[in-house]
Amino acid sequence: MVEKLILSNPSVMMGKPVIAGTRITVEHILERLAAGETVEQILDAHPRLTKDAIQAALDFAVKALKADVVYPVAESA
Repeated sequence: MVEKLILSNPSVMMGKPVIAGTRITVEHILERLAAGETVEQILDAHPRLTKDAIQAALDFAVKALKADVVYPVAESA
């Protein structure tokens, strides 16, 4: 189950969601994907990651964005 791949512990990375058994944050994975890196490039850079872990990070992000909180985005000038 991919949900168990994401953990949050106040003593690890200040409580940010991480891939279980690592200090790799969901945020880090999303940043790298947003920068244009491929899943394969991320896996090469982090041998302890799996495709399932990256998928779990994406799934976690989707669920977080579906929460009732709205995050306004500033428009670029």
